[in-house]
Amino acid sequence: MSDPSLEGRVVLSVCTRCRDGREDSHGDVRGGARLAGAIARAAAGRGDLPNGLAVRGVACMSQCRRPCTIALSGHGRFTYVFGDLDPHRHAHAVLDVLAPYAATQEGFLARGERPEPLRAGILGRIPPIPTTSPLVGPLFREDLETPA
Repeated sequence: MSDPSLEGRVVLSVCTRCRDGREDSHGDVRGGARLAGAIARAAAGRGDLPNGLAVRGVACMSQCRRPCTIALSGHGRFTYVFGDLDPHRHAHAVLDVLAPYAATQEGFLARGERPEPLRAGILGRIPPIPTTSPLVGPLFREDLETPA
């Protein structure tokens, strides 16, 4: 079911269940939960975050081989998934990408427009439906049938 309170907003999703292998030295707190906490602490003093930003934790984003994971999304925007983030070093990079993402019409960010940790750690970029992006071609076939 769609959440109408997210309409028109930039959404930052943070996987809170990611294990980064350093749980023993952090009181058994998972890397994803530490990343979420670091992002919240870093955001507290920032005045450059997009209006209406929604931040949410996700119990699992199925990127266990590439923890810690976040996603940027919004209605009518490209969705980005990033992994291999360090909870203590990359919180500001996550926050730094939000304003450029919000400022673009469809949320498209060229590689050079993303902070360094979000260049190497990109796991996917999914186009919005519908889109006017020149990166997305016409449908090959609209009338695909399901096998009998």
